[in-house]
Amino acid sequence: MPQTSQSSQSPPIPRTPPAARRISLLVTLILGSLTATPPLAMDMYLPALPEVTRSLGAPAATVQLTLTACLAGMALGQIVVGPMSDKWGRRRPLLAGLAVYVVATALCAVAPNVELLVAFRLVQGLAGAAGIVISRAVVRDLYDGVAMARFFSTLMLISGVAPVVAPLIGGQILRVTDWRGVFVVLVVVGVVLGVVVWARLPETLPVEERHAGGVGDTLRAMRGLLADRAFTGYMLVGGFAFASLFAYVAASPFVMQEIYGASAQTFSLLFGLNSIGLVVVGQINGKILVGRARLDRVLGLGLVIVIAAATVLLLMSLDVFGEVGLGPVAAVLFVLMSAMGISLPNTQALALMRVKTSAGSASALLGTSSFLIGAVASPLVGIAGEDTAVPMAVVQLVAAVVALGFLVTLCRRPSAGGGLAGPGAGGGAGGGAGESEGKGADN
Repeated sequence: MPQTSQSSQSPPIPRTPPAARRISLLVTLILGSLTATPPLAMDMYLPALPEVTRSLGAPAATVQLTLTACLAGMALGQIVVGPMSDKWGRRRPLLAGLAVYVVATALCAVAPNVELLVAFRLVQGLAGAAGIVISRAVVRDLYDGVAMARFFSTLMLISGVAPVVAPLIGGQILRVTDWRGVFVVLVVVGVVLGVVVWARLPETLPVEERHAGGVGDTLRAMRGLLADRAFTGYMLVGGFAFASLFAYVAASPFVMQEIYGASAQTFSLLFGLNSIGLVVVGQINGKILVGRARLDRVLGLGLVIVIAAATVLLLMSLDVFGEVGLGPVAAVLFVLMSAMGISLPNTQALALMRVKTSAGSASALLGTSSFLIGAVASPLVGIAGEDTAVPMAVVQLVAAVVALGFLVTLCRRPSAGGGLAGPGAGGGAGGGAGESEGKGADN
């Protein structure tokens, strides 16, 4: 198991004993399922967006607010649940969040109008945030440095199954019922996950390592995290990378189905293929790149690929290459989404390497920034209506360029050789992170 070296200026921090820090396959699957909560809630519903528009008599831009509300809820929920898990442990806030998630999802299934659907999706996102933020905090409880980056890639493999199968399941559900049936299935999934978490997920934050303070201490901890330039930089990089991803999630059902004529089932298949690309590249990142190349440089490469793909997509949308069909557009989106597989896990790992304590608060800040920025980006793709892919391409391109800009400016450290701060850069908020494991990625 990873061992964290301590400098003379950093007193030893009590950690969970190594025997207790070994993560079983079942717990790994549980954590992966928790991180899959957002793609399940979002992607299974995507093929139904055009039908929701017709069923509730609402314009596409208004229906897309059901995505924005869910994203905003996940953002705000994380900033609350993260500190709660630092104070009361990981299990209790997680179980409470899953219970509320099930109730809110059931209400979505019976929503009589789009306004109530938006409201229930907001609550669904607030509650579903528990699975996202606490799963990251559990990983930080147990791992440091390169080992943490590799485990995040493993989680991406597990949670990545959700974006592959969720739209396919959603498309098949629409064959036998309407969009409300999608939420019924999500209720069943939430109940099963809650039972498994209650029965098999252990507590990973010992009582002696919990924060006894109130709101003031939580705010001070977050202020300390944000005072670390590199942590804030990686947080913003991750946020804008997610914005590019969420622009695709919000716009692709309309772009592929309404503009390029794909059926709900064809869209589900293409969406699943893109998710497979993200997962496969994520595994290449975890198994091959991590430990052999500096994580920040791999992250930068991923963002450059996203920028290139978004640029080509924008030119296609403007008919610079003449009229193109679904095939070329799907191919470019596949490249763009696959590049996320080396961008997203490395952003999270690099940020959390800066943290020794307050992992829940740090995870909350990372998740909140990502989902808030994504929630702002999502409705922008519907500004020009359903007849053009230009807004989607523009949002993806601008978000990726901004992310790369933050990586170059805020995450750069002064050194004789220049370059960006690698995972072994040493202390950050809370006193540095994972030096011994992190140095392997600087080779």
